[in-house]
Amino acid sequence: MGWSLTLGRIAGTAVRIHVTFLLLLAWIGWSAWRTGGAEAAWSGIAFILLLFACVLAHEFGHILMARRFGVATPDVTLLPIGGVASLERMPDTPRQQLAVALAGPAVNVVIAAVLLLYLGASAEPARIVDGVNRVQEADAGLLARLASANLFLVAFNLIPAFPMDGGRVLNALLAMRMDKGRATRVSAAIGQGFAFLFGFAGLVWGNPILVLIAIFVFMAAAAEAQSSGLEDVTRSLVVADAMETRFATVPVEANLAEAVDILLATPQHEFPVIDSFGKSVGLLTRDGLIAALREAGPMAGVGMAVVAPAPSVRRRDRLDLALRAMNKAGAPAIGVVDEDGVVVGLLTLQNVAEMMMVRAARPEWSFSRPR
Repeated sequence: MGWSLTLGRIAGTAVRIHVTFLLLLAWIGWSAWRTGGAEAAWSGIAFILLLFACVLAHEFGHILMARRFGVATPDVTLLPIGGVASLERMPDTPRQQLAVALAGPAVNVVIAAVLLLYLGASAEPARIVDGVNRVQEADAGLLARLASANLFLVAFNLIPAFPMDGGRVLNALLAMRMDKGRATRVSAAIGQGFAFLFGFAGLVWGNPILVLIAIFVFMAAAAEAQSSGLEDVTRSLVVADAMETRFATVPVEANLAEAVDILLATPQHEFPVIDSFGKSVGLLTRDGLIAALREAGPMAGVGMAVVAPAPSVRRRDRLDLALRAMNKAGAPAIGVVDEDGVVVGLLTLQNVAEMMMVRAARPEWSFSRPR
């Protein structure tokens, strides 16, 4: 994710913080300082840092549970609205998806229980409710506010709407009784219904935060439904159905000036770099080419700008698996090779999107491209 700083790695997952989170800390500190001085400012900042440590623990609940099912997570990013764990893919079965979705809130339940036991409030529900009501007040006690905030995170995350965990819980439960595509469409529609409720409540109560949450939830639900539709279609297709067969390549011995000529002569943004046998040695992107040109000059070799190692797929590979490999590599395109490793096609996200538009316009049209 752009505008993010890497803090380090935990259990093989990079932990990143978005610059807007730093702006949030500055705003919290400044607001508290205006009303209560330096002590209130430090207390407010400490609370936010501890709260986001709990959010990070929440995300690692998802990450570690997903890892049990063979799903890796390259990175997790802390944003002002919470954390985003970038799972390479969702687990295969609804039961696994349910376990991953519930693992995050379970971590917050454990944190809240430990804090409340430490505070001696386990048998005093009134203090818990009071802590929730006073979560923004400095005199409520840092640990009490933190316990209350964790309980709020559990309740908020279990709302059955994407992208909250409750939306994924609902989707997993529905997928146990119906096909995956229909389950996602139903759970996305329910999530959009909650978005309308949030928006209406925000307008009635004059709360802009609820309105922003409503917009965010509505867009996330729509994106989830679209992603599910794409996955359903691509699962039944092969790479040959969507790949480009008329494309330009860049010889590995070319310099950047020659690569620029090829770039300007074609509408492509990604180019397989090939050796003398036509086999791929990497991928050259437009942005990588321009950056290398600025840094090393036109006579430098294309190796300065090649993305390597570049993954490749074959024509008869399933399209959804090819897209998954592309996403895992973080590449905007992927080369298609024959049995000898010679590049025979190029698969890009733009081509897949164009194929989807064609199928949406004429669902009955069948592909007749060679496989």
